[in-house]
Amino acid sequence: MNNEFKVKRSIEEINKKIEKGEVVVLTAEEFSKLVKEVGPVQAAKEVDVVTTGTFSPMCSSGAFINFGHTIPTIKAYRVWLNDVPAYGGLAAVDLYIGATEPREDDPLNKVFPGQFLYGGGHVIHDLVAGKKIYLRALGYGTHCYPRRTYEVEITIHDLKNAILCNPRNAYQNYNCAINLSDKILYTYMGVLKPNLGNANYATAGVLSPLLKDPYLKTIGIGTRIFLGGAKGYVIWCGTQHNMDVKRTPKGAPIQPAATLMVIGNLKEMSPEWLVGTSHIGYGCSLAVGLGIPIPILNEQVAEWAGLSDEDLFTQVIDYSYDYPNGIKRNYGIVSYAELKSGKINILGNEVPTYPISSFFKARKIAEILKNWIRNGEMFLTEPVESLPGAKLFPMR
Repeated sequence: MNNEFKVKRSIEEINKKIEKGEVVVLTAEEFSKLVKEVGPVQAAKEVDVVTTGTFSPMCSSGAFINFGHTIPTIKAYRVWLNDVPAYGGLAAVDLYIGATEPREDDPLNKVFPGQFLYGGGHVIHDLVAGKKIYLRALGYGTHCYPRRTYEVEITIHDLKNAILCNPRNAYQNYNCAINLSDKILYTYMGVLKPNLGNANYATAGVLSPLLKDPYLKTIGIGTRIFLGGAKGYVIWCGTQHNMDVKRTPKGAPIQPAATLMVIGNLKEMSPEWLVGTSHIGYGCSLAVGLGIPIPILNEQVAEWAGLSDEDLFTQVIDYSYDYPNGIKRNYGIVSYAELKSGKINILGNEVPTYPISSFFKARKIAEILKNWIRNGEMFLTEPVESLPGAKLFPMR
């Protein structure tokens, strides 16, 4: 770490201040305004922790469930939860339910092929909400697991274990999606109207967790986070994690970059922060509430955490041809301030913008996390290891 920093503090020192009730915490939105007013050095002297938040569909999500041994015992190799197939190839009564797995015989799919009302994300939401779930399992019969069928209604309280484990969450930036064709497109980025009818984006900008620490200097394996309304952890980089991307002079990525694999106790989570979603023409997903505390260790971290919507940019990608065919071109670079203004200029056209994530809920998550820390209900954790690629970018 650079020895010339004017401000230096450790996570241990911050935790002592949390314990004493002396910690100073601001949301990333509040901190961005402070940095603009007094600069990163003074802001780093005044603030110990910055909180972030995002609430958006995160398809690469799911839950490990153990429903307990039956009598007689069963080795469940095929399992359904509310008619949504779950993966049973783990152990006798362990399974994994994926957020995007659609319900079999979904009534909407019968009328509109490829469209679904209910899927794995809805199962996870219903479990967290305490609703009854119909579990059906098939076994192939062994000496130690002779049972071949099992059906039961369960709630989350009946489960031995219920663990949210999401392979890819909290994308560090994402595309702004447009449609240059003359046909309407139904995508995971929402409905894209033909001929530049709209531009959809999916990141919280100033509050987005990984955009506040673009080189992942404070976020690593073991970082404690807000996940689904409870405390969770970063356990590895997420799938599609990529630190080698184009960046602004201030270090923020312009393209989709880092991702996180996260875990937490589903039994402690809230249906407000894990919501099953259905996307017309795409399928099912799970909207996940996630927030990360950024310890202000020095003024460099403060500078990054203080980046505003005017400092954060993304690329505009055509989803009618370029995205599905892997064409690496964009139709402009736009700031989140422009996106949040409600319109951007693309190819000389004024195009309305729409978020598919909730900034209102992202702001609420950052506030909850702020209060947890100020009230001594959550302490920060020192990462046990950096995430892949983070060490390639030295602290300036």
